[in-house]
Amino acid sequence: QVQLVESGGGLVQPGGSLRLSCVASGTIFSIYTMGWYRQAPGKQRDLVASIVSGGSINYADSVKGRFTISRDNAKNTVYLQMNSLKPEDTAVYYCKATYFKYTYWGQGTQVTVSS
Repeated sequence: QVQLVESGGGLVQPGGSLRLSCVASGTIFSIYTMGWYRQAPGKQRDLVASIVSGGSINYADSVKGRFTISRDNAKNTVYLQMNSLKPEDTAVYYCKATYFKYTYWGQGTQVTVSS
């Protein structure tokens, strides 16, 4: 059974930074495409950033230049470094692992950007 556990969320002021982590267990982490998604209240869950096993990266336009996704296969961990945070970044952030038809989600971590 694949498990994903996110951490690193919290309350931060506008312009601040946070780093989210997602640790995977129960699988060969390196083969998975890993993604960060977010869902604000009353809105759909949207892709923030993704990184494939070979390292290719994709970002949502709204976070380009501010967020950085990375992975450490030796630690079974994917990170999301978030800089220059804005109130509109407030959401629950979810980690997702995908390999062909197999998809797994973490439980989510709350990020709140407010003064």
